[in-house]
Amino acid sequence: MRRQTIAVASVAAALSIAPAASAKGPQSASLTGPGLEQRSLTFVGNGEMGQGTPLGRLVDATGFFAQMYGQSPDPTVRTRPPGTLGPRYRITYVVPGPNGIRSRVVQDVYPFAQPAPLTYMRPAQRYWGSRLAHGGWFRTTATLRQALHLR
Repeated sequence: MRRQTIAVASVAAALSIAPAASAKGPQSASLTGPGLEQRSLTFVGNGEMGQGTPLGRLVDATGFFAQMYGQSPDPTVRTRPPGTLGPRYRITYVVPGPNGIRSRVVQDVYPFAQPAPLTYMRPAQRYWGSRLAHGGWFRTTATLRQALHLR
């Protein structure tokens, strides 16, 4: 009986992480906004979470995976949190998918929002043909400004 319980728990655990394993990080991102009118900042590297590249740090700081694919528990909210947004920056991600598909997804970023920096991804943005982004507002930390190279 104990072996069955362990086996069932193992299968359940494997199934619960399968969607996350299939989620792919972006291959690049470009940032536009105030002070960047003549150019955009480009982020490259491994876009998977925790990879230590400029793009990986950006993905971690912005809540990209929670907004793109959803998470449980869900750290996003549907309505804008109270406070002052400050200047808006925009990140356009290029996300590689199956069969050579490369989708573009847009995220608005408010690194100077008070009381805490925020990001927003419009729900239902299409990617990989028929998939829809989860979207929502994500409360982040001051590490967002560091990842964006903003002071």
